[in-house]
Amino acid sequence: MTRLDLRAGAATASILPELGGALTALRVAATDLLRPAAEDVTDPLGSSCFPLLPYANRIADGRFVFAGEQYRLPRNFGDHPHSLHGLGWQQPWSIETHQDNEALLAHRHDGNDDWPWSYHATQHIRLFPDRIVLTLMLTNSGKTPMPAGLGFHPYFPLDDATRLSFQADAVWLADDTLLPVSRAPADAFGDWSSPCAVRGTTLIDNCYAGWSGAAAIEQGPVRLSLTSGGADWLHLYRPPNETFFCVEPVTHMPDALNRDAPMTILAPGESAALTMSLGWSGI
Repeated sequence: MTRLDLRAGAATASILPELGGALTALRVAATDLLRPAAEDVTDPLGSSCFPLLPYANRIADGRFVFAGEQYRLPRNFGDHPHSLHGLGWQQPWSIETHQDNEALLAHRHDGNDDWPWSYHATQHIRLFPDRIVLTLMLTNSGKTPMPAGLGFHPYFPLDDATRLSFQADAVWLADDTLLPVSRAPADAFGDWSSPCAVRGTTLIDNCYAGWSGAAAIEQGPVRLSLTSGGADWLHLYRPPNETFFCVEPVTHMPDALNRDAPMTILAPGESAALTMSLGWSGI
């Protein structure tokens, strides 16, 4: 696979466009800010960050009704009962432009059983000495309206010193298959309104509603500031006893197509965008 390397001052980032448009490293000097991928990585789930589109997280049993029509999507995550994370993460992206500190990637879909609508997506990655900015844009290239969702899935290193903080209105509790079932207070898994230890022995795989659009991650002396434009939801994934966790800006809750939590609807030719900025200090 072709690897793109970006540089800005002491910051470097690596991208594998063919691996679902994934980042595979982000570091400043010798400090990894995202979990680095193995040199021989072949699965986006082993990457540093990948884009989510044309929907984020799960669609229950891959089934939904839209504009009076019933649709069924394939289950695309092993024996998991639901469709997961859309198409972009499992498709190669092409390189539109590449410069020292930025790259523009593209992904096109013509409509098939995986997703019946045609679309065109771009991911613009820009690296600066003190931050990285990723922008997803999704355009309905078909002839009928299309539901649309966007997200980013970054993996952060995790140890006993890691602290996370953000503001949200509530969190959705989930069933055994990780579909949301009930709304609960935002501190159900920890009081994230002030810096809180992330490491733990139980699974967190839950979506927060009414997210403010900002989160802070402390890794010892290193402070990361994550902000997003266009995302009202934040998905937190903390697998038990692992050395990573995920803080995912997304535009809708899991299984939104089957709930009273509408996704964006794009008319033919219309676009939606999502930006994630990750800044750093203390390095």
